[in-house]
Amino acid sequence: MRHTLPIAPQFYVTAPQPCPYLDGRMERKLFTALQGEGAERLNNSLSQQGFRRSQNVLYRPSCAECNACLSARIDVQAFRPSKSQARTLRRNAALDRKATSPWATEDQYALFRRYLDARHADGGMADMDVFEFAAMIEETPIRSRVIEYVDTDQNNDLVAVSLTDVLEDGLSMVYSFYAPDRPKASLGTFMILDHIRIALDAGLPYVYLGYWVPGSQKMGYKANFTGLEVYVGGEWTKMGDPANYYPETHPLSTDPIAEQVANISLPDRRPTAK
Repeated sequence: MRHTLPIAPQFYVTAPQPCPYLDGRMERKLFTALQGEGAERLNNSLSQQGFRRSQNVLYRPSCAECNACLSARIDVQAFRPSKSQARTLRRNAALDRKATSPWATEDQYALFRRYLDARHADGGMADMDVFEFAAMIEETPIRSRVIEYVDTDQNNDLVAVSLTDVLEDGLSMVYSFYAPDRPKASLGTFMILDHIRIALDAGLPYVYLGYWVPGSQKMGYKANFTGLEVYVGGEWTKMGDPANYYPETHPLSTDPIAEQVANISLPDRRPTAK
């Protein structure tokens, strides 16, 4: 008699490359494919363990001597807007939200290009063409939405977009971009605030923001949200004073790859090691 064993996800490690957040450091990622009938369950499980989705891949930083990148999420029940964030909500009251299926449009790509050219001209996505952009938006094996924001005071111009995954315990903001010529509108902050409202309305406890990196100015804004939790040492903890987190390097900063993989909890399975 022939027996077929369940096929567990296979994990791989990228080659080291320059870190986009901290100068002079090298980044490395642990990743696995997101595919098949179990994609939704795998995405839910690994998102709760600090992984992020990019198209059909789930990844988590696994740098050799650095553990600065911390997965961050907002506990929406614990969140309280600051005075500045309340002003941001009022300032963008004319924006109308529209949630659509993950389908790329010419207007989205035009806004995406304006955003990259103004804010990330030397970044890793700077050379993305319209086909690569469409793949980023549309290649998703799970429940994803494109959240568009149009300005009802300006001929319904598209001013902000977020590619958002719907998880069993929250919303994951996979990638966001916005009109770069509206710096006073704080559109990036506004989209996070609006996603908190969406999560509250849907009864979902968290909004996942990706990674917060102490010492990285471009990631500093995430620490401005109350109710923020970070994934440290295999568990989510309430974030304390940002000044108490240090982007230090040390040979023992991270566990060996084999140990990291062994301690990943897969759907319907216990950790393979402790």
